[in-house]
Amino acid sequence: METEADSHSNDGDAHKPHSKEDELCNLADEKKIKVSISPESFENLEVILASPCLKKKETKKIWKNLIIICLAFVGNFTAFNGASVLQSSLNSEAGLGTASLSIIYATLIISSMFLPTYVINWLGCKWTIVVSICGYVSYSLANFYPHWGTLIPSSILLGLSAAPLWSAKCTYLTTSAKRYALLTNDTTDAVVNRFFGIFFLFFQSSTIIGNLISSFVLSADSTEKLEFPTCYNETYIKQSCGANDCQGTLLAAEVNCNSSESPTSRITSSRPSNSTIYTLMGIYTATGLCGALVMAVGVDNIKVRAQETRGPFALLVATFKHMKDKRQLLLIPITMYGGFEMAFLTGDITRSFITCPLGVNWVGFVLICYGACDAIFSLLVGNLEKYTGRSLLFTTASLINIGLIITFQIWTPYPTQAGLFFILPALWGVADAVWMTQLNALYGVLFLNNQEASFANYRLWQSLGFVITFAYQNFICVSTKLWILFSVLVVGMALYYYVEYQERQKIPKKERSEKL
Repeated sequence: METEADSHSNDGDAHKPHSKEDELCNLADEKKIKVSISPESFENLEVILASPCLKKKETKKIWKNLIIICLAFVGNFTAFNGASVLQSSLNSEAGLGTASLSIIYATLIISSMFLPTYVINWLGCKWTIVVSICGYVSYSLANFYPHWGTLIPSSILLGLSAAPLWSAKCTYLTTSAKRYALLTNDTTDAVVNRFFGIFFLFFQSSTIIGNLISSFVLSADSTEKLEFPTCYNETYIKQSCGANDCQGTLLAAEVNCNSSESPTSRITSSRPSNSTIYTLMGIYTATGLCGALVMAVGVDNIKVRAQETRGPFALLVATFKHMKDKRQLLLIPITMYGGFEMAFLTGDITRSFITCPLGVNWVGFVLICYGACDAIFSLLVGNLEKYTGRSLLFTTASLINIGLIITFQIWTPYPTQAGLFFILPALWGVADAVWMTQLNALYGVLFLNNQEASFANYRLWQSLGFVITFAYQNFICVSTKLWILFSVLVVGMALYYYVEYQERQKIPKKERSEKL
């Protein structure tokens, strides 16, 4: 909407000659031009491109929005990630904590199929993110009084909020990236990768911050020294930890193998006091609300379509219709692998390769190491893609994961090998950086003109990977899970290569030879 021009300009400057670009800048200031970011039509783009001044202003605005969105997600996922990794420890009675996480991802599947397109159309990208973050905050609030009547409803609300949150974020970033590419004469593919790399640098830092907060707050209730066990039971670790963990009760295995000559590590800890939990969840709630606040105040809204004419039912159907795209069907296995590998880290690596041989007090510190590598390489990968291409990055990540899967199959995690407890999760973080940034960017580039439905599918299939992993979590041994992980990765990569081959064939032969 145009506002009244500012007529109170400096009289001394009124008669000075102005260049054309100065006049364009003044025109933008006087008319208060509001540029609508749309993949179909970029209003006023010709005016902006004709003026270096306006181009500078517009690119600054895009960067400002990107950074503030990143900060909002850091606040939100510092709270959620910090609370979620503690569920199996803090709310272990009757499996409440694990059940809440399962419900989150099961609900997310339903949310992915029905909500994102409609909610984004109704609220817009900005306010979809704000409202969704408030849904996440309810989970921290429920942990003040964790009960089936509080934690489960909040898990459902969080799951319903997750798909619109991620779809709106991806839509905002890819739409902004396309506009930035036009303004800077860069390729959309390169800018999308750069933006997602920056985003996941911030996003993965939330793992570090969340675990640091929990480590400092919960340490107030613990007097145990943080040191690797120097006396441990080899039989217990060999039979019950690592790939040989068949999801029995660790405490029972500990008691069964314990002896005065060869004691087992202390793997259980008492529940922190209520006041400590209140402090921790109070901090998490505050950080989540800060994320919603900075998003509401600091980010400009964008218009994804010039005009949306489809009704609510048609918008819901769009999510299902997108599955008719052959490329989407071929990408399902590798997208599901993104859920499999993250669930394996949080559910199995932390339990079988850290808690079992060392103790639960080491989980947070190992996850900090994982999160740091994930964050750093998210930024590096986003910039490297321009020079290496996406296929090489996917190949590198898959080789890292295959090497780690084989290592986890044969490694007996004795505490004497201290470095491996940090190196292996750190490498997992390097590979995860590729999966997170490049899978998001791949969807953004392939389905640029159908973003809400495509990213809804992305969250749907990734969440299904989570749900499947949690479904068999307590029924099969870690060694079998590793083989499942390996199989999904191999199939997913084979189909991904086929998609890349098909996309390459669409490029004119002359252009392909120039790229080579």
